[in-house]
Amino acid sequence: MLTIRDAERILVNSSTEDSGDFALGNGSPHETVLDAAGCVVTPGLVNAHHHLLQSAFRTLPGTRGVPMAEWLPAMAAAYGKVGHDPEAYAVAAAVGAAESLLCGVTTIADHHLNWPHGAPIADTVALARATTEAVRSLGARLVFVRGSARDDPEWAGESAEAIVTALVPGGTGGVSPDGMLQVAVGPAGVHSDARETFAALGAVAARHGLRRRTQANEQVDTAIAAERYGRRPLQLLDEWGWLEPDVTVAHLCDVTPGEIRLLARAGVTATHAPGCDVPMGWGVAPVARLIEAGVVVGLGTSGGGSNDAGHLLADARLALQVSGLVGPQLPARTVLGMATAGSAWGLGRTELGQLGAGSAGDLCVWDVSGVADAGVHDPVAGLLWASPGRRPKHVVVGGRVVVRDYRLVAADEAELTARLRERLSRTPPAS
Repeated sequence: MLTIRDAERILVNSSTEDSGDFALGNGSPHETVLDAAGCVVTPGLVNAHHHLLQSAFRTLPGTRGVPMAEWLPAMAAAYGKVGHDPEAYAVAAAVGAAESLLCGVTTIADHHLNWPHGAPIADTVALARATTEAVRSLGARLVFVRGSARDDPEWAGESAEAIVTALVPGGTGGVSPDGMLQVAVGPAGVHSDARETFAALGAVAARHGLRRRTQANEQVDTAIAAERYGRRPLQLLDEWGWLEPDVTVAHLCDVTPGEIRLLARAGVTATHAPGCDVPMGWGVAPVARLIEAGVVVGLGTSGGGSNDAGHLLADARLALQVSGLVGPQLPARTVLGMATAGSAWGLGRTELGQLGAGSAGDLCVWDVSGVADAGVHDPVAGLLWASPGRRPKHVVVGGRVVVRDYRLVAADEAELTARLRERLSRTPPAS
């Protein structure tokens, strides 16, 4: 990972015709100058595991410090009360994406698990399109994961097929030609989805070359797997063909040494989500042991229903703080690498999360000249250890400035907030 220190200014190519270009002063007439005095420049952060819909459902009663078996129905009831329609999905996604950009996240992997069961396939495409368009309108990259949670397997497979065909026509490996949108698939986990659902979504992934993602080894996951199948979740995923190099597994709070070796042999990537797992009491993934075994680990926030925030750098700080509870303390640069290149690797997107040759031109400019960084000897480590609420001064995605001087370029925060508040005040019409 490349980090630039003490830059006075950054020049970016902001041409609307060359959206993928990034340069530091290449003489283009479209160059934009960003003040970077007293700043550190890093790659754009990559949130490897989010649930954008949950941005509209934070701090709900009955969702804090409870077993996952109670948390899941509480969240489902909240979704049902508001309703599943393109407007609701769009305003929630817009708020989540805006928050992400303002916190330095340039790529969001949205594991979307909540669908109106049995709805026409065209309706699921409309919901997916509403989410993706809301995120892209703000200038963020999106990985839309067509997930499932207790969906009918055949219906889930048909929906995933329709979504990838509609959203990334002509894309390679589920990635749009401009690199701004990617489609993947992923059941919520063995606690909610049967082998048939994993097979159906896996078949769609095989046809289109999509990445696969799921969640494993949290509280409810291990308990239900033992009760229902007499197995542990990773045993089931292995038997079902879901421990392979194109698969990323989130959480992994409760893994044995043998399971870590299994993940490493399979070439599976992992996503650490301490901002969800720690406050909910669901455990801490042994990240140092995973990395030592050769598992590439990314970082994710998970959703607002458990984390309440999409602040990936804050979660990187938390990852540092809790790592010593389950092994050796992680170095700051290792965790920053998880939040950038590690997450990108799990998406199959090596052009993201780095600023070297062949990068996509996503970067963050962090001001380290204030009192919160006074006395900090290593400004890169200080990005994580100091100033828990730190936000970037500027954010660039694909050579385009999307946050300048701490403000969104393409939208107004107050307007986005008002739109979400107004939509949440309405309930769906009776069917």
